[in-house]
Amino acid sequence: MQSFIQIESPNYLRAENLDKPADWQAIFGNDNPIALEIGCGIGDFIVLTAADRPETNFIAIDFYNKGCYKTCRRLDTRELKNVRVLREEARQFITERIPKGSLVSVYINCPDPWPKKRHRKRRLVNRAFMEFLREYLAPGADLFFATDFDDYGTDVADLMTGLEGFENRLSPDFYRHELEGYHLSKYMKKFMAQGKNIYFVHYRKTRI
Repeated sequence: MQSFIQIESPNYLRAENLDKPADWQAIFGNDNPIALEIGCGIGDFIVLTAADRPETNFIAIDFYNKGCYKTCRRLDTRELKNVRVLREEARQFITERIPKGSLVSVYINCPDPWPKKRHRKRRLVNRAFMEFLREYLAPGADLFFATDFDDYGTDVADLMTGLEGFENRLSPDFYRHELEGYHLSKYMKKFMAQGKNIYFVHYRKTRI
């Protein structure tokens, strides 16, 4: 059993200290648009993405304490001011702390694939979750999903084709194995170096 790491970083927040929904303009000290990464891992993706987009405020959540700690260390080293990290479960956090219609981007990179068939109902990304998430996206918001698990990639690509309120940004493809300009995590790079594929899905919320 891993010990719990105390995180002392100006970029780390505790959800219990936030309003419902949170006042993100006050938290970041500006009115820049907000984006969310669900499952930030060790922070390599969000650090590079946030550095590229200083005009956007990023919220990075992960269920694992060690990942949040490593993410904060990366942010602190780079002195990035446009990211806040929380140790939270996605659906509850979004419901309680994110204003509806406010997110301009959502990134879901390599979530737990629950590879055994009897466990696949535990996967985060399914039709119900995407319908739920749609309510929190601003018109024109981008939704990115990436996975290293073949079955998960094709399942998400298939379900998104029939989901109202989204348009496919990779058309005529339903997914791709490379996405120009999209930063790869250390985990993704290691997986691709073994000759395996990452499945990228990119949709945009339509203005309806």
